[in-house]
Amino acid sequence: MHTHRQGEVDAKLARLRARMADRRLAAVVVEQNTNIAWLTAGASTAINLASDTGTSPLVITANQAFVVTDRIEARRLADEEDLPGLGFTPVVEPWEHRGGELARLTTGRAVGADTPRFGGDWADMSADLSELRVMLMPAEAERLRYVGRMTSDALAEVIGVVTPGMTEFEIAGRLDDACRRRGGWASVNLVASDERIAAYRHPLPTGKRVERYAMLVLCCRWQGLIAAATRLIHFGPLPEELMAAAHMVARVDATLINATRAGRTLGEQWALARETYTAAGYPEAVYEHHQGGSIAYLPRERLATPDDPTPIQLYQAFAWNPSVRGMKSEDTVLLTEDGPQVITETPGWPTWEVTLDGATVARPAILVR
Repeated sequence: MHTHRQGEVDAKLARLRARMADRRLAAVVVEQNTNIAWLTAGASTAINLASDTGTSPLVITANQAFVVTDRIEARRLADEEDLPGLGFTPVVEPWEHRGGELARLTTGRAVGADTPRFGGDWADMSADLSELRVMLMPAEAERLRYVGRMTSDALAEVIGVVTPGMTEFEIAGRLDDACRRRGGWASVNLVASDERIAAYRHPLPTGKRVERYAMLVLCCRWQGLIAAATRLIHFGPLPEELMAAAHMVARVDATLINATRAGRTLGEQWALARETYTAAGYPEAVYEHHQGGSIAYLPRERLATPDDPTPIQLYQAFAWNPSVRGMKSEDTVLLTEDGPQVITETPGWPTWEVTLDGATVARPAILVR
């Protein structure tokens, strides 16, 4: 099982150990689900999905890697996650007496961690790990493409059965189901209808029934990686005001996607969004909601903010999400040698074509039924 993941894990351990050497650390404790999925090429130690941390932390030293677990989890981590096969030596302790083995592996050493340890002097490695995990390796990029298709398919399936009278709760439940049946799960699942689309940028689903207009926002997670997309459906002809806003947001989104190039910064992307909104007569929009940013093992690894010097690099993924009240455009793009590629594209979905400097960028239109 592990052969196709071993090279990826070895390369990531080498990158983490180089960072440990820079920080003069003898060991690093990895507990965040995002970082465990990254370091193990997709494994999960998470049981409670409401928690950011799993039950079995990893401990990395200069020449060894351990998974500290208990008798409850050890067999599954070996049989289904293949952690021993990938080089993570199991350290198993009784479930009723946890903590002793982690202390044994770290006491007396210079230690870093990706979670705060109150009362301790462990170095904070969360920013280091965040920086490392957004640089996708080829195998990760392919897995992210798969998640992108899963996200697109789940949205298309559910929006295809949305009808007036259906509650937002029901739509959200169908999105959960569509992701689970494909092997993933919806880490962000937002649904709004009619006036709620304009009222709230992050609309948690409610019992409200759809009348004429619905928005579905999905971040789907599989093997730790996440893709994001938004789709909208309108029953009956689009009002002129909504049509104008939709075309404007599509232009902002297309502009950001087209400008997703190695060497540009997240701050420059934010400034570009502001300029595009302003030119279209919506100068306040850039301040009403964030415009998205990098995506990998979190729905957004880093948001584009004013003057942020963080550089865009090849084989990073981004989800820009420009919006005005009542309209939003969002897909996940992967930056390759051939430029940015949309990996959540929905085959057969209506699009608006935006021409920029001779290039045409297709953005998803509002589906009219």
